[in-house]
Amino acid sequence: MAYGPVVPGLASMLTLPALTDDLERVERALRRAVQGEDPFLTEVAGHLLTAGGKRLRPALALTAACTGLAPPAPDAVVMGGAAVELVHLGSLYHDDVMDEARTRRGVESVNARWGNLVAIVAGDFLLARASEIAASLGTEVSALLASTIGALCEGQVRELRHAFDVSRTEDEYFAAIRGKTAALMSAACRIGALTAGLDRDRVEALTTFGQRLGLVFQIVDDVLDVVATEEELGKPAARALVRSNGAVGLAVDVARGHAAEAVAALDGIDGEAADALRALAHNLVDSVAA
Repeated sequence: MAYGPVVPGLASMLTLPALTDDLERVERALRRAVQGEDPFLTEVAGHLLTAGGKRLRPALALTAACTGLAPPAPDAVVMGGAAVELVHLGSLYHDDVMDEARTRRGVESVNARWGNLVAIVAGDFLLARASEIAASLGTEVSALLASTIGALCEGQVRELRHAFDVSRTEDEYFAAIRGKTAALMSAACRIGALTAGLDRDRVEALTTFGQRLGLVFQIVDDVLDVVATEEELGKPAARALVRSNGAVGLAVDVARGHAAEAVAALDGIDGEAADALRALAHNLVDSVAA
């Protein structure tokens, strides 16, 4: 029931050297955002932040902005990327409580170290910080982030209701992952485009790209659950049954179709940033298709 897929080599799939400095600006914004008046809350809120992470969502926001603006990104884009990452981090805190996870990103999970109550409150704190940043970026961004958090909750509830349910339909599966993964990736791209002041056609195209990419992302992660070794994945994986019945190949085909739709959404958008987004969609599928 993870909110963030664990895709090997993901960090190298969306790499624009021109955005390195902007990603460091996002990192500084994140460190500022987790500072609270209480030192203990600051420590807990920053626990997974200091453990690292792919920062894919802020990278998507920056790259989306870069399809229409040359770097460096405006401060609003950087802060938008930070807000999206804070939502992701907050969701991980809550997710680990529900899953009773002991580790995250190679370190002890917040709930394992400090308990469920602390983890829940710290996750809420991160979501509040994200909302505070979004409010500073205008009503459209603020409303979008609020609706995205709602979609994450709905997606996770759908996932919980169908946990270990082998009769779950494909429609039910996609309804869950549209909320728990695709909504936040779509929001990352849209917020990057909005805060960069891109034209509406480009905003909508990038939003659609992010939504389709999120579907690919989660399908790939779910495939990795059954085909990756435990060492590659970093979490237990049960593989034999699904490998034997052709489901993996079908899932990869579905992911490839969504990747094609993601790429098609960017038709007419040229440049290095758009090419990097297209490559990311294809590379995600390639990571499990071999």
